[in-house]
Amino acid sequence: MIPAADLPIALTAHTPCFRSEAGSYDRDTRGLIRQHQFMKVEIVRIVDPEQADAELEKMLGHAEARMRELGLAYRVVMLAAGDTGFSAQLTYDIEVWLPSQNTYREISSVSNFGTFQARRANIRTRGTDGKPKLVATLNGSGLPIGRTLAALIEQYQQEDGSILLPEPLVPYLGFRRIAADGGIVLAVCAFPSDYPFRPPLTAGSSVCSGR
Repeated sequence: MIPAADLPIALTAHTPCFRSEAGSYDRDTRGLIRQHQFMKVEIVRIVDPEQADAELEKMLGHAEARMRELGLAYRVVMLAAGDTGFSAQLTYDIEVWLPSQNTYREISSVSNFGTFQARRANIRTRGTDGKPKLVATLNGSGLPIGRTLAALIEQYQQEDGSILLPEPLVPYLGFRRIAADGGIVLAVCAFPSDYPFRPPLTAGSSVCSGR
């Protein structure tokens, strides 16, 4: 029994994912688009059923924010009933544009499962009348590394063949540009002492260089 005052509960998990190639009919079995094993961040919310729709929109906003930060072209698709999973009430797919395929491909998804999962797991809270009731659960995914990397490479490739990576990634990578020959141009940045991922670079100005 979850106290109503504790809702909503927001959780994340960094998970290894595995995909069976059965039924893929040899489509996208090479490269980064459809990997047999990949890592991603799962996002989960446990909420009062009356707040589930609003919480789904909030989760969608979180996923879209990552796309906007990376400057990737994308679209949001509300799945039709026939494409929605058996246990879901409503699903949004975020699809990223892949120029090499001249199409959009799914890169993230968020779903409202209503009380379906909570009923199977017997997850309950108490309503305003004090009586027990089922909670609602929402599941979603962050950006899988392989497909995101493919989108970054394709959307940020320059006329000379180099790849100019988005500014938010520079503190994590330590470089901004991948040359056409595969070399990199190192960035020199000043990082806060508590920065979680400090590349082994000499501290310099507060603005990253190496563009």
